[in-house]
Amino acid sequence: IDYHWSTEEIVDVIKFFEHIEAAYEKGIDRDALMGSYRRFKEIVPSKAEEKTVCGEFEEISGYSSYRVIKRAKETPSGQKIKM
Repeated sequence: IDYHWSTEEIVDVIKFFEHIEAAYEKGIDRDALMGSYRRFKEIVPSKAEEKTVCGEFEEISGYSSYRVIKRAKETPSGQKIKM
């Protein structure tokens, strides 16, 4: 979490990571996940920063946002993502 982000941006990034957790724990609608990912990319546009932020999240949680998003991109709209 970057201290330069606004409160709204922090909330949206946390929501994205909650969706990543949901994909592992119970499954999540692909379209909801991709919506939160698009918002995440507005806040964290650079690949390098995305790798850093997602790497820190994976280190703490054990959940790979990269794998979840990769699967979501391969899954048709309207489907559920379950890792």
